[in-house]
Amino acid sequence: MNRRHLILMAAGGSALLLGGAFLFQSLGYAPCTMCLWQRWPHAIAIVLGVVGYLWPRAVVAVLGALAAFATAAIGVFHAGVEWKFWPGPSSCTGGGSSLSGLSGSDLLSTDIPETLVMCDEIVWQLFGLSMAGWNALLSFALVALWIAAATRPAR
Repeated sequence: MNRRHLILMAAGGSALLLGGAFLFQSLGYAPCTMCLWQRWPHAIAIVLGVVGYLWPRAVVAVLGALAAFATAAIGVFHAGVEWKFWPGPSSCTGGGSSLSGLSGSDLLSTDIPETLVMCDEIVWQLFGLSMAGWNALLSFALVALWIAAATRPAR
């Protein structure tokens, strides 16, 4: 398999993962902040896939590997936050450290968005892995595809 084919496979994998994220969202699983962070590198990888199809250079594949690694790393961090291995950002976790900046009327307000999703809560899992965990695992596989693309001839 040549570089162009591997680039298309890797970018296609990001497209499938991003499509899966939007599918889950359409089914009522609203994304948290870190879920949204994980989507951007996939979008970049898809754009790099188009660039790599038109201009199949090793540098494009290396950038694709970096994008896939970025979303995998965010996924590992997010999964660790969900499993309470380490603290997450105070803006989307249940630590309560962000309450100090709220006024009395804000604290008493009942106007909370229905789709508010905390980053430290697992809303769906399969075989013990949350969506963030699956994103990390599958994105590491995409890193391997991008690296394979970088080492193959362009043909």
